[in-house]
Amino acid sequence: MAQISFFSVALKNLKRKTFRTGVLVFAIALLVSLLIFAISFTVSVASSLKKSADRLGADLVVVPVGARGFAEEFLLESKNTSFYMPISIIEKVWEIEGIEALTYHTYLSSISGLCCDIMPTRIVAYNPKTDFIINPWLQESLGRPLQLGESIAGFGTSENLGLGLLDIEATIFDNRFKIVGVLEQTGTGLDHALFMTEDNLKNIIESGKSPLKKGEISIIFTKLKKGYDPDFVGRVLEGEIPEVDVVARSDMGEKFINTLADINKIFLLTTILASVLTTFLVWAIFSAIANERSKEIGIMRALGAKESHIVRLYLIEVLVLGLLGSIIGVLAGTYLSAMLAGSFSLLKNISAGLTVSQQSVIAMVGLLVGTTICVTGAMMPINRIKKMEPLLVIKEE
Repeated sequence: MAQISFFSVALKNLKRKTFRTGVLVFAIALLVSLLIFAISFTVSVASSLKKSADRLGADLVVVPVGARGFAEEFLLESKNTSFYMPISIIEKVWEIEGIEALTYHTYLSSISGLCCDIMPTRIVAYNPKTDFIINPWLQESLGRPLQLGESIAGFGTSENLGLGLLDIEATIFDNRFKIVGVLEQTGTGLDHALFMTEDNLKNIIESGKSPLKKGEISIIFTKLKKGYDPDFVGRVLEGEIPEVDVVARSDMGEKFINTLADINKIFLLTTILASVLTTFLVWAIFSAIANERSKEIGIMRALGAKESHIVRLYLIEVLVLGLLGSIIGVLAGTYLSAMLAGSFSLLKNISAGLTVSQQSVIAMVGLLVGTTICVTGAMMPINRIKKMEPLLVIKEE
């Protein structure tokens, strides 16, 4: 009953000054929403980049010299771009010590009206005999290899092309292709591509509407033998084959990571300043509350209330304010991070997203930080309140 009584008294005290209570709740909500948005943005980009690199299934990515940025744009950012090198490079890569397996892709970009009757789309041609990037997804989605004249759409491409049904035919570089299915979502830039086997490239080259020439490929994916360091092998590759650049899986998305580090500094500084301001606001408001209620507290002490009772009463008020503001802040921050994600080019160009468990952890962090800051700001006034001498307070006019 005592707990219920303390809680009800605390609520009545908060209702007595509705505007002041609202200002404090709004300040805490604003801080927590900023914190939630900052953490969500950072975690979303960082985890998406890591997942994208991991799901490629390659330790090293070999591209033509100068095409490192183009490769990352294609694999991570869903951008249409083409770059080529001689297929003979594969033999040179095989000669490097530590290479366990490799496969290659050839990239094309369709142009609506000039070569194809589909909207501009990235096209990936792969070798089904050696491939370890596309084949695992293909087996799960289609259950069989692609045949000559067949293609399969990435998860995002199916939405862009409006594919609601399977077995749709499309003209690509003057060749008819049957789109026989849709791959499962992978979280990489390859979700926004159309896939076919390299057997189709001969007819595409003969059409004359593609920049691709016979004997050209775009990118080589390599797996390393156990115990070999990707960075070391990558440096050896670039030293032995000067016409290529090498990107280790751990370095994929370096441009994003550098940008993210700068954004994190801005978020951190803004959050620290907001936390300090909120703490001072809580301190100021509870100092005012202490002055307003000094006689009330003196009477309570004279009637037998202990210091612990006074602390408990005001602590309940603080916790109610902190939790209420934090909950509102969590909801607002989560909503903003979801709604504003599309307006940031950094998030639009990659498959950024948060899992339910990540969102739950971020929400708990927001609740904890908001409530802790509220309690921290109120502790000094509360400590002063509980030490008031009841008789001296009652005598004061």
